[in-house]
Amino acid sequence: MDNYDIVDIYDENKQKTGKTKIRHKDILENGEYIIGVQAIIINSDYEILISKRSEKKRAYPLMWECNGGALLSGETFLEGILREIKEELGIDFNSDDAVFLKSVKREHEFKEIYLFNKDIDITYIKFCDNEAIDAKWVSINQFMDMFNNNEIVPNVDFGIEEYNKCLEIINKKTDK
Repeated sequence: MDNYDIVDIYDENKQKTGKTKIRHKDILENGEYIIGVQAIIINSDYEILISKRSEKKRAYPLMWECNGGALLSGETFLEGILREIKEELGIDFNSDDAVFLKSVKREHEFKEIYLFNKDIDITYIKFCDNEAIDAKWVSINQFMDMFNNNEIVPNVDFGIEEYNKCLEIINKKTDK
């Protein structure tokens, strides 16, 4: 499963440098970043959709996560997150469904996290690219218990504070 992606390289100000590299193959130098995207999908019962990573994943096999991945060269943040959700879960969202939640800066990555508020029937999820093998809805308490029991990937960048911010955003949208 050595499937390499071409990614754009960004500087510390999240600006494209004009360089590209092969993800998981080329080494990122100091001051070089890639862009990761992550989807937090919450239903009308305020549950979080998580998926189980395939045993073939090079990092964190068989652990649960909120879906996402890296931007491919030339993609916008929204194009990347919509593609990742479609590839991993077979779910079609559009850019109007996405609400920016936060950005996280890591050693060589900026992660852009988006909220999606939608009811999705688990039986309609299709694991298209073999990156995910299962999915389920969990409460925030179940999510945090799973995180504390090392069942959720450690770089998920989502917890109680972000969950409360999601609920605030959802409730503002439904009040309109």
